Amino acid sequence: MAVCEITGKGKMYGHNVSFSQHKTQKVFKPNIQKRTLVVDGQKIKLNVSTSALRTLRKKGLIK
Repeated sequence: MAVCEITGKGKMYGHNVSFSQHKTQKVFKPNIQKRTLVVDGQKIKLNVSTSALRTLRKKGLIK
């Protein structure tokens, strides 16, 4: 299952809504990337959402 290991973001459920207002089920999945991050001098492979990567770059925790 696609879950961000930092933020805990996972899939959400909703509806596709057509012009005639007919609703069908839809799954919204987060954009999960497998990245190697250096934490306390050790390389760790994590499944991270792209929004979490942007936040880490903004805070200066990764380059």
